[in-house]
Amino acid sequence: MGQAATLPCRKGGTYITELYEWFRKFTNECPSGLITLHEFRRHFCDGTAGVESAEYAEQIFRTLDNNGDGVVDFREYVTAISMLIAGSSVEKLRWSFKLYDKDKDGAITRGEMLEIMQAVHKMSVAASITKPNPLTAEECTNRIFVRLDKDNNAIISLEEFIEGALDDEWIREMLECDPNTMKVERPPKPDLHPAAGDMHLQSAPPENNQNQ
Repeated sequence: MGQAATLPCRKGGTYITELYEWFRKFTNECPSGLITLHEFRRHFCDGTAGVESAEYAEQIFRTLDNNGDGVVDFREYVTAISMLIAGSSVEKLRWSFKLYDKDKDGAITRGEMLEIMQAVHKMSVAASITKPNPLTAEECTNRIFVRLDKDNNAIISLEEFIEGALDDEWIREMLECDPNTMKVERPPKPDLHPAAGDMHLQSAPPENNQNQ
């Protein structure tokens, strides 16, 4: 399924360590090497803002599922993560374009962008991921469209998307996808067993009874 993962090179051990951690998370939670939308949504929501993350999780999953077979395999997941960690700005923006282009027709409509902006805003507020944005999702969408839709045809092409984002730091920060929102991870399970020290304390007889 999919193409073999091509991992970008980075000097030093930071990239390898970070990428290995992503490998470990995926294989721990998905030992079969495959994850469905239902599983991805559950893990993603557990690791971020609960049900408030569901809409964004579906968009992320759709973008990860390159061949559209309804499951994300290990190679699809790792290829995306490695690119988002170490890829160039253009590579990251190409991936983000696919995230916003919901119907995959090669162009982003105002409605498609607004849908993602609303999902991201809802998740960010619920999880306190980012500083409060004074702009609403609608205002962000309108501002981005004014700056990127150069030919005023009510859609944003891939070329407009990349060129506009590279020329405007605020837009690039708004549009680039953060790999930390793509974690497949369950919350830690509560420890139902007392620690060894606690067991010892609980089983020890009271001092005032030892000489009786």
